Amino acid sequence: QVQLAESGGGLVQAGGSLRLSCATSGRIFSTYVMAWFRQAPGKEREFLSWSCCGSMTYNADSVKGRFTISGDNAKNTVYLQMNSLKPEDTAVYYCAARRGAVATSVNFYDYWGQGTQVTVSS
Repeated sequence: QVQLAESGGGLVQAGGSLRLSCATSGRIFSTYVMAWFRQAPGKEREFLSWSCCGSMTYNADSVKGRFTISGDNAKNTVYLQMNSLKPEDTAVYYCAARRGAVATSVNFYDYWGQGTQVTVSS
């Protein structure tokens, strides 16, 4: 059973940076597709980034050039570096994992963390 736990959220001013961490229950970074999603109040959960096979990554257009997904297999941790944050980035951020092909839909991910709140003030 894969377990995920996010941390690193908080309050930051617009233009600032945060790095979210997702601790995993094992060394799954190179064998699972790892992804980050977010959900703002009243909105659907939104795909942000995935990492596959230890080296391939993909970002949604909404965060391309600002967010970067990475992982450290030795530390069993996946990261989301977020730069140039905007008030519209305010949301609960979730880490997710799945076996198999890469995907951007929430419906294809089997394992989820509890989420971490990110609030960006203007």
